[in-house]
Amino acid sequence: MYLEAEGVVEKSDVIGAIFGQTEGLLGEDLDLRDLQRTGRVGRIDVQIASKKGETSGEILISSSLDKAETAILAASLETIDRVGPCNARVTIEKIEDIRITKRRMIIDRAKEILLEQFDEGTIDSNELIDIVREYSRIEKAGTVGEEKLPAGPNVIDSDAIIVVEGRADVINLLRFGIKNAVAVEGTKVPRTIIDLCESKTATAFLDGDRGGDLILSELLQVADIDYVAISPRGRSVEEMTRKEIIKALRNKVPVEFVAEQQADMGKRKDETQKSALRPVPVGEDIKQKAEEEKERETGGPSRPKTLAEHAAAIKGSTKVRFLSPEYDVVKEARIEDLDREIEALENEVAGLVTNGTVTQRQLDLLAAQGFEYVAARDFKGIIKKPVSVKLLKIP
Repeated sequence: MYLEAEGVVEKSDVIGAIFGQTEGLLGEDLDLRDLQRTGRVGRIDVQIASKKGETSGEILISSSLDKAETAILAASLETIDRVGPCNARVTIEKIEDIRITKRRMIIDRAKEILLEQFDEGTIDSNELIDIVREYSRIEKAGTVGEEKLPAGPNVIDSDAIIVVEGRADVINLLRFGIKNAVAVEGTKVPRTIIDLCESKTATAFLDGDRGGDLILSELLQVADIDYVAISPRGRSVEEMTRKEIIKALRNKVPVEFVAEQQADMGKRKDETQKSALRPVPVGEDIKQKAEEEKERETGGPSRPKTLAEHAAAIKGSTKVRFLSPEYDVVKEARIEDLDREIEALENEVAGLVTNGTVTQRQLDLLAAQGFEYVAARDFKGIIKKPVSVKLLKIP
């Protein structure tokens, strides 16, 4: 209802006028006070405001009467012609069945819930079976040896094993039914891996990055590896799809192939560098090798080409080296200035090598700068390891 009064009135005046001018008007059955007392008419809500000596506003009354009774009550309220000392006029603006409005709201919301909450309810039996199988495979990941190395359930009983970098690689292979993988968990090859490689056919299946190359170099020196499976460059085993994994394992190459490449490169290097050669991945661009050959023929200055060579170069010192993706030295600093140097970096840097200790704060700074790897003698207080950064321990 809409109220207009020729003067300034209060809410109490409006409510008094409603009760006073309708009392006895409709008989005992529709008396407003009795209807309120029995709960058939709710609280009278008055919202008015005065401006320039006149008052106007709205009156809201809730009712549980039927349509006819509600219409009669509404018509009786329009007979109010005075509020307090002022002339007034009451007009019915709208009679609304709240139950119908609520039903519409319920229907609209139910439609939203149906679309939003049940869109994944069409899973078929094959999907359920795959989910359960994947869970059971992951649960079967265990450990082997004194070092408690992450491994698949068939490593001990199988005639062949697949050597990977970490636990996440073992779990990813388990997802696709490969149960004979064992993880190195670092650049230093554990004794358990060496013993397993002596008695079984061993395939090295490592990440296609510099960290994987470093671990492969170590494996070829201390373990009896039979085959090498080449990962796509820049991809890690833990994120490879089933098709990529099967393709890489089918295209594995004999270790002699990689050894020949290393031997060929070793002939062109000083004797002091032979133990730290970086294996050349199968299919890598030959252009880099041609440029290195040209540099040697022209008598150009030699520089470290691998992470291991950089580690050997700073061994016993307090220096740190920031390396580019091509293993060039971007910057060299002292270990005590490491925090400040990390924050001041401007050039593209792929990794860090140091003979010192790296802390959690420094590791967080390096991760924020987009580093791919950190090679250090030790890591202190590392509670949360960034997923994007490989941690490599150097002897």
